[in-house]
Amino acid sequence: MKTRTESDLLGELQVPINAYYGVQTQRGINTYKISNQPQSSYPEFVKAFGYVKKGAAAANNHYGLFDEKLYKAIIQACDEVIDGKLDNEFPTDMIQGGAGTTMNMNANEVIANRAIEILGFEKGDYSHVSPNDHINGSQSTNDAYPTAIKIAIYLMHQNLLKSMKKTVDAFRAKGVEFASIIKMGRTQLQDAVPMTLGQEFEAFAVAVENEIPKLNFNANLLLEVNMGATAIGTGLNAPKGYAELCTEKLAEFTGLPITLSKNLIEATPDCSGYASYSSALKVLALKVSKISNDLRLLASGPRAGLKEINLPPMAPGSSIMPGKVNPVIPEVVNQTCFKIIGNDLTVAYAAEAGQLQLNVMEPILCLSIMESVRFMGNALDTLVDKCVSGITVDEDSCTTKVKNSIGIVTALNPHIGYKNSTIIAKEALDSGKSVYDLVLEHQLLTKEELDTILDPENML
Repeated sequence: MKTRTESDLLGELQVPINAYYGVQTQRGINTYKISNQPQSSYPEFVKAFGYVKKGAAAANNHYGLFDEKLYKAIIQACDEVIDGKLDNEFPTDMIQGGAGTTMNMNANEVIANRAIEILGFEKGDYSHVSPNDHINGSQSTNDAYPTAIKIAIYLMHQNLLKSMKKTVDAFRAKGVEFASIIKMGRTQLQDAVPMTLGQEFEAFAVAVENEIPKLNFNANLLLEVNMGATAIGTGLNAPKGYAELCTEKLAEFTGLPITLSKNLIEATPDCSGYASYSSALKVLALKVSKISNDLRLLASGPRAGLKEINLPPMAPGSSIMPGKVNPVIPEVVNQTCFKIIGNDLTVAYAAEAGQLQLNVMEPILCLSIMESVRFMGNALDTLVDKCVSGITVDEDSCTTKVKNSIGIVTALNPHIGYKNSTIIAKEALDSGKSVYDLVLEHQLLTKEELDTILDPENML
């Protein structure tokens, strides 16, 4: 591989001659081999850095720090980053030391070298465009990096919302489809009182739907940024008014209601917005995992379980038991939710680990949240496409369980009285006969009356 020689504080390094990144990125490639997840695997994160550097360039240009030709080259380079044309030039590991300095310099180097190329010079000739003096002008990693994280998470959040709404619609459609299917509700895994399968699936829809406004609220917390804080929040090396102008430009370029933090010294080490959003993701994961548990229980069997619903068969279930088909989609969703719950604990530890004027643990915090957002979206899409949309009902199993259940005594109590209900329940338990048959046997109700009471529209 042909290389070019670049140097930094620690000395010289060889950089691939065609690479838009430079020496500090190369040093990061050589140093951080932890997660095997490069920044390029999260294109929204690369895009967010493009927005941050474009906003900073526009503000700096306002203060006359660039000539027009240089400014146009930098803006074009930023736009190419935003458009995803240079994603592969962001190869450093998502987990790294230095509070994100390598990633920030990666963006600075890529944009600088692309601008150099636009101006007609060779990559690495930083006499024309400097990664530090021009692209990082009026900034520090400590404001550019967290701002990019927040914008990236917010962009990813928009895709998660689509998956959540798709999930709500899928469960709601099944709720309508199963509206007339009577079944037993259960508490403590014991028979409770009758309900419809449609009510159960509508409840699944509402469980997910209720988390949308909560996640939106917490995502909006991420739109408060500390651009202009520079190193610790004092704004050192940034022109007066730069913070406000840069934030305005960010809002303009992204189309998002981005605002400036009220106190930049407080905002620079603060990670509470990340923690709040991650916590809301965890709650969603808890709910989705519970729903997955319910789907597995409702489909258990096929002969010795509940078997009230049938899940679409996705894979042979055993290497030793012929004919076995497992509920693999709810299982994989469960596991994804466990990962998200674990990621939230990592975020909590990372958010707590700030010291004085900076929190250097943002890289692991960033990766954990981005993993969780992506994993949850993928899990919900998989749950809908591979499972929920293809669920069918075993109506005979549902109806038989209602008729044989002791739980329907509760529904009959207003019609035959508490004393008779108690007698019927005890006899059903002792004899093994169904409540339905015993009510008819004791002539407490006619079959027509009993069927009318147990009609879903009347009973529920």
